[in-house]
Amino acid sequence: MSCVVTDRCIRCRYGDCVTACPVNAFHVGPEFLVIDPKRCINCTTCVVVCPIGAIVPDYELTDEQRPFAALNAKLAQLYPRANGPVEPLPDADQWAMESDKAALLR
Repeated sequence: MSCVVTDRCIRCRYGDCVTACPVNAFHVGPEFLVIDPKRCINCTTCVVVCPIGAIVPDYELTDEQRPFAALNAKLAQLYPRANGPVEPLPDADQWAMESDKAALLR
């Protein structure tokens, strides 16, 4: 079991979750963060600290969010591991409450 970063994080990438994670399970992409399910211990600390509710335990994913579990696992192999604090993207506040942002991934 692990937590999953969903489309709410796309174009935001606030990063509070990175510093809260006790096992350094986050990887940083150009438009959002992902969690390596092999490292995540499902403590849900990241769920609590995410200011926009972008992270969900895998057992609470909706049908629409479910594909993000596989996407997190895939991109965690491609994106570098987060080392230290991660700054939000410049226009994060403008995108924070938008939904259905999966199509915005490049």
